[in-house]
Amino acid sequence: MGCLLHRPDRGPGGEEPAAAARALDRKRTRTPGPLAHALSTGLTGPGRVPPSSGCLLPPCPGPAALRMDPGHPAGADPAGGHPAGGPARGQDMLGFLPTLQALWSARQPQQFKEEAWRGFAALDDPRAALLDLLEGRRACWRKGPSLEAWLTRELERWLQARPPPGPSQLTPPPGPSQGGPGLWPLQARAARLLAESPSSLVEPLVSIFQLQDADRGSLLAHVHQLHQEGKFKEAAMLGTKLRLQPELDVEMMSTPLLLQDQLGLVERYVDGFPGLQRRLLALMDSWCRPGFDISVVARRHPQAAPPTLEKLRPRVLTRQVLRLQKRFGLDPAACPHAVAQQRLAALRYLCYKRFVEGSLSQEDWADFVRGLVGSSEWLQGRLLRLLASRADAATVARCALDLSLPEEWLPATAATELRRLRLQGRTAEAPVEDTTGRYYQLPIARKDVRVLASWEELARHEAELLQPGQVVGLDLEWRPSFGTWDPPPASLLQLAVPGRVFLLDLLTLTQPADGQASRALSGLVSRLLSDPSITKLGYGMAGDLKRLAASCPALAHAPEQLQGGLDLLPVHGRIREADGPAPGVDRAPGPRGLSLLVQQVLGRPLDKAQQLSNWDRRPLAEGQLLYAAADAYCLLEVYWALCREPARFRLAGDLARSPEPPGPQEASAPPQQVPVAEVEGAAPEIPARAFRVVCDNMLQGLARSLRLLGADVLALGNSEDHRRAAEVARQEGRIILTSGLPYHTLRAQVGAGRCLWVDCNLKAPQQAKAVLRHFNVRVTHADIFSRCQACNCDQYLKVSKDLMTQLVGLSGQNDPSSAGDKAQSEDTQEPGSAPGETPGLAYDPPCRWLEAAELRASAPATLGNGTRLQLAGVPAGVLRRPGLRHFFCCSGCGKVFWEGSHLGRVVSQFHDVLDGLPGCQEPGPARSPS
Repeated sequence: MGCLLHRPDRGPGGEEPAAAARALDRKRTRTPGPLAHALSTGLTGPGRVPPSSGCLLPPCPGPAALRMDPGHPAGADPAGGHPAGGPARGQDMLGFLPTLQALWSARQPQQFKEEAWRGFAALDDPRAALLDLLEGRRACWRKGPSLEAWLTRELERWLQARPPPGPSQLTPPPGPSQGGPGLWPLQARAARLLAESPSSLVEPLVSIFQLQDADRGSLLAHVHQLHQEGKFKEAAMLGTKLRLQPELDVEMMSTPLLLQDQLGLVERYVDGFPGLQRRLLALMDSWCRPGFDISVVARRHPQAAPPTLEKLRPRVLTRQVLRLQKRFGLDPAACPHAVAQQRLAALRYLCYKRFVEGSLSQEDWADFVRGLVGSSEWLQGRLLRLLASRADAATVARCALDLSLPEEWLPATAATELRRLRLQGRTAEAPVEDTTGRYYQLPIARKDVRVLASWEELARHEAELLQPGQVVGLDLEWRPSFGTWDPPPASLLQLAVPGRVFLLDLLTLTQPADGQASRALSGLVSRLLSDPSITKLGYGMAGDLKRLAASCPALAHAPEQLQGGLDLLPVHGRIREADGPAPGVDRAPGPRGLSLLVQQVLGRPLDKAQQLSNWDRRPLAEGQLLYAAADAYCLLEVYWALCREPARFRLAGDLARSPEPPGPQEASAPPQQVPVAEVEGAAPEIPARAFRVVCDNMLQGLARSLRLLGADVLALGNSEDHRRAAEVARQEGRIILTSGLPYHTLRAQVGAGRCLWVDCNLKAPQQAKAVLRHFNVRVTHADIFSRCQACNCDQYLKVSKDLMTQLVGLSGQNDPSSAGDKAQSEDTQEPGSAPGETPGLAYDPPCRWLEAAELRASAPATLGNGTRLQLAGVPAGVLRRPGLRHFFCCSGCGKVFWEGSHLGRVVSQFHDVLDGLPGCQEPGPARSPS
């Protein structure tokens, strides 16, 4: 079958071949003629080629022609004569192109090479003939292997293999095939093709037409012409392919692409040119300066200006500039405006922590702010505005005194208070609140908290730390990274053993890196981690060990050395999942992470007031020492409590006998720590399809999981306000699921029992299970995949395999027999695969068959309601899969599903919340697609 978008018996405009040829000859192009028509009908072979004076183009290669592996054919230049009916010497490739197409379709690379090389030798000008061919078949270009790409690559090899003429050989006059002035017009044509060609044609075209040595002026003129025509992407790609970037203005080329959100293309454009990278960074940084209006730039480029400039807002643009500064390895001084904007964001956060949450002391706050503001008058002015909006005059004056801010910048009342404080000679701190009875208290004496800062102290306590069979609590502290890109190194390593806590001063012990203290530290920690008889406890241990390895080069392999480790973070996850909250408890957001675990197990949370303090300060404050010791020692007490009463916390097995090291999922950064799901009351049993909720934009993964199980779920978009959830809940009678701060506001608007706080420290499937158990939702096998996970629609259309194959072919998205596509061996490789074939399980929802008559004639992949089927997500390998009976299409968004192994995985994952599985209690292994 040929290209479905091309009529080989008519010209590009639909006219008859003779008329089309006459019209297009005036434009120095060629059009398909009788030979092309014969090829499309399969009646023309190598021996039936009629003589031709022009370049008559055969049709686009059919699906069978696309299955050939584009590897390099082996063998040398073939010898021997041309077969009967072969090409005579001439000006075009049509004499041997039908034979090449047949060989390419039959997957015979060696014969293809031999025939192509013989054909090239028979042409007067193979370069010009190639351009004729490519220009005529431009509409049929595709990514991946193609007849054009094979033929172009073989011509490149043939030209490279031709021996240079000897002094005694007779050589024809210089022409296009030998280089010289005759090659220049061909180079111009090749450059025009290069702007639109797929990647497989770029390198051979540059080599064949020696574009690297072409007249740079004409190539630059062509790039400028594309740019003036508004083809900004094509101009940048052509300039990149020909390495013209140093001769083009980077601001002119980059600005329209940045407006069109083509930053990736701009990065490739400047790749390998440090000077251009600096100029690009300076351009983008200038857009981050205070008071700059990006709409001014957009008005200067109306052809590129998008309808919205959301992607170029200062906050988003600042992140991109800092990312590029890091990627290009440039000094932060190259982007001062972006750095200032980043520091301003850090100042806002610090003011919130200090004056709203109250979780930072004045000393720590002033220390961090001093490092951020420095001598920048702009940041000093913005800081005073923040202070005036957050604090009273006395507090503003106290902060100005701590930070040495100019008195003349202060409001009159704050300036008066500042003068009074200077006369007193002190800053009056607010009295410290006694929180002894509210938080976990370290159960050991202060003298048993030891700071180790030398190799002698490490050696003195080594035996106590490495005692076989004991349990050691491990924790790490580091300076918060306010306003910096690189994560700061670890400052303190806490090791808790029964009755004692050792605080290892990493800043001192690791300097110098090859000193005696550094060697003693690495030796001690390596032996501790690698001893399987010592149980190492942590909370998010993988993240701590990764930070430790990055801070101390001698401990670079610390994460791999760990044996006998028990991370309490996944244990805490199992506790929260198994222990549903008691009904009727109205628990506001409170302790998180380890503090919450300590509260659940030991009765009182950790006091985290010192968590964001400056851990690089020496000497450490007394409050910091006690906090660090409690952070490590509480791990021991939690562990002992869990081992004594595992049933109380619904834990299976003995933790003491089966410590489990962090799995691969914990090896990444620990998840956000957010309070557990809040329970507001028991509910009667609800069928899954009658369970209607609205999720805020932080719970989109939960929304997909609940839809997968049949629940009716609306999910807020990233740009929608939380108040929208309350509006939807009231109008449609839905329950709100939220993990955001506006919980109490939403709950007040919808009433008790209609708003649930969800713990986003859990993965989406665990969240779904907790929600289903809380609301007593009944999920059956028939509910699985009864709704589309993408759009929440519950109306599917069943499509036969034959009709789907026809639709995919007509759309041109995936050719069912194309060479570049392979059958998917696992459904997880394709997001559209959902329903599965599992022993004892079946998927066949009640829905009607889609008939071809219900599709729009003008757009064959569009339903009658206007929904366009998402055929790009259907791999060709799935269409060739034996035993596949039908497909399912969502009538709401057009997403396509098919039978695979996903159903078995879902049943296995949610087996403990499913009711009444048909045929079996435990799903068997899912069959892999053939």
